Amino acid sequence: MQKKKYAVIGHPIGHTMSPFIHKRLFELAGINADYTVYDVPPEELKAKFDSELSALNGFNITIPHKQAIIPFLNELDPKAKLYGSVNTFFNDNGVYRGYTTDPDGFLMALQNEGISFKGRTVILGCGGVARTMAYEAVLAGNELTLAVRADDINMAHALKAELEKLGNANVTVCLISELEGEIDVLINATPVGMFPHSELCPVNDSVILQSKSVFDAIYNPLETVLIQKAKANGSKAVGGMAMLVWQAVVAQTKWNNVSFNKDDIDKLCIDCIEELRNK
Repeated sequence: MQKKKYAVIGHPIGHTMSPFIHKRLFELAGINADYTVYDVPPEELKAKFDSELSALNGFNITIPHKQAIIPFLNELDPKAKLYGSVNTFFNDNGVYRGYTTDPDGFLMALQNEGISFKGRTVILGCGGVARTMAYEAVLAGNELTLAVRADDINMAHALKAELEKLGNANVTVCLISELEGEIDVLINATPVGMFPHSELCPVNDSVILQSKSVFDAIYNPLETVLIQKAKANGSKAVGGMAMLVWQAVVAQTKWNNVSFNKDDIDKLCIDCIEELRNK
């Protein structure tokens, strides 16, 4: 069987976990495939697409090409249309399809930890990763609170206005210091607690005690202080490495219609942290 060819594109691409993750997934699925890295400056995207990228079986897309790739596609997945962003390209026998797998990767990370994405959802932060999760919370019909620092209050209100265009959105904005009440799903979309400042936590213990489940978008360390405290309280909790790996799993399902064992994915998340430490 002819070896399939995949890649990740971006600029500057730097160190990316994509080759490590996808090579392992190809092995688990028994697929004979190569996965390479392309550093593609924006002004070279069209020429590179025409000469090489369009001939690949598929590729992943990171900054700054997630919007720029769209004009080269024949079809967009509904989620990609909603977000105006594509992170996965699939060459389906000459039909170029675009997907965004981040939202489903996030939802699958929750699902595989038995976390129900229902009820009052609190997102700490309002940047790019928070936007994805906020959209998914509104689409799920959840009551949503955007909790931010004072410096980000205007940005949070802008995101609130954007979400309200979806219709039937129940969104409030507050300062992190003002958070109170029971929380069904607490999501940290800030960098607080990320290596090398792993000793930090974005909220105080009283907020964690009120949270039934926790998702931390940080993936290094594998378990932040927030995750550790949530688990110590008996809450279900999962970190960002699960989302990173599961969004790659979703890409694999688009490319080759494959499925994976939860235990294998859990092991891959742990191995990814070891890979990060060795870089």
